[in-house]
Amino acid sequence: MWFFNQMCTSKARLDDKTVVITGASDGIGKETARDLYARGARVILACRDMEKTNKAVEDIKNNPPSRITKDEYKTNVGELVIYHLDLRSLKSVRDCAKNLLTYETTINILINNAGVCACPYEKTTDGNELTLQVNHLGHFLLTLLLLPKMKLSPNCRIINISSITHIFGDINFDDINLEKSYSPLMSYAQSKLANILFTKALARRLKEANIYGITVYSLHPGLVPTGITRCTDYTLFPGANYFWYICTRLFCNTVEQGAQTTIYCSVDEQIANESGLYYYNCRVSTPYRKANNPEYVDKLWDASCRLLHLEPEENFNTFLETVSKTL
Repeated sequence: MWFFNQMCTSKARLDDKTVVITGASDGIGKETARDLYARGARVILACRDMEKTNKAVEDIKNNPPSRITKDEYKTNVGELVIYHLDLRSLKSVRDCAKNLLTYETTINILINNAGVCACPYEKTTDGNELTLQVNHLGHFLLTLLLLPKMKLSPNCRIINISSITHIFGDINFDDINLEKSYSPLMSYAQSKLANILFTKALARRLKEANIYGITVYSLHPGLVPTGITRCTDYTLFPGANYFWYICTRLFCNTVEQGAQTTIYCSVDEQIANESGLYYYNCRVSTPYRKANNPEYVDKLWDASCRLLHLEPEENFNTFLETVSKTL
């Protein structure tokens, strides 16, 4: 509920830091970009719809977060940059990563925010179920491709936006693309569970490979009225999207409030050495038991690699070199 919402109180600056946010043209992603831009970061909005993203940039430039005044906002802000990224296409993911690696000196924070929910069944041109690819596989690949650049910078963070709906999810390893058992909401829940499992797997592999200075976080942002539910009119019932919008407007967080845990995981100094944990309402929380299953963590990593036509390797540094060669 909105009246229990915690706001990120850190006043940390991000001058000379570069932040990549996927799906930053709307909703939580845009509000996160607004806040981090106000802290002096070079904020990269990695998005699919360029017209919408350009409008988002203008909105961010002209409207400060509620925590500061317009006069304060005129000074000490960062930069806003747009890169094209369509997570429905693994080629687009690779192209975006290649451009980021080529044109950006550093990448300090990666926020895997973009997502879809309750879509009709569809397979991407890569042969993966749409929700699984957009919400998990695309971010999985983008993260692996950007890690070599992030390894060169100190104090980097990777934030994966999950959801409390992971409690309803399971990973159907025998039918991960849900060809035999598709449900719009179960597909979403599976992808959100995958976000948490990926966070745990990556944190562990970074530690085992003695790669320090990169921490990984997953989180539930709260229930927020964003455009992610736009498909529900077709997959659930007519008016479902409007019903959700009204309910969340009345009883749940605003979009700015929904961005607070993402901002917290991006900037808070006290969690700088925490990695692999799950957060809600600007504090560590405990995910559902399936998210804590070590067998699931490893099986999903291997399954994700197979879907991306990558061969899992014990040596994580060698694995990253192999992934980089796919560019």
